[in-house]
Amino acid sequence: MKSYLPLILGMAAVTYIPRLLPLITLTNRELNPLLRRFLTYIPYTALSTIIVKGLIDLNGSMLVATFIGLVFGGVLSWFKGNMVLSVGASIIATFFILQM
Repeated sequence: MKSYLPLILGMAAVTYIPRLLPLITLTNRELNPLLRRFLTYIPYTALSTIIVKGLIDLNGSMLVATFIGLVFGGVLSWFKGNMVLSVGASIIATFFILQM
C-alpha cells in the first residue's frame, strides 16, 4: 500500500494556500464598501446552498422533520438574526421530531 502522507500534505497545502493569500495581500488595504457588504453574505449563501441541496436529495423518510426544522430555523433567523443559534436550534428541533 502506498503512503498517504504526500496526498494528505498536498490536500492541506491546497486548502491552506487560498486562505493564506488574501490574509497576506489584503491585511493593510481598505476594501470597497460594496465588496465588504458582499463578503458578509457569503456564509449565509454557502449555508443556504447546503440546505437546498439537502432538500433536493431528500428521501421520504425525513420529509416532515426536515421541513419543520427548516421553518423553525427560518423563523428564528428572521427574528434573531444569529446564524449559529438558528442552525443549532434547527438541528435540535429536527432531532426531537425524529425521536417522536
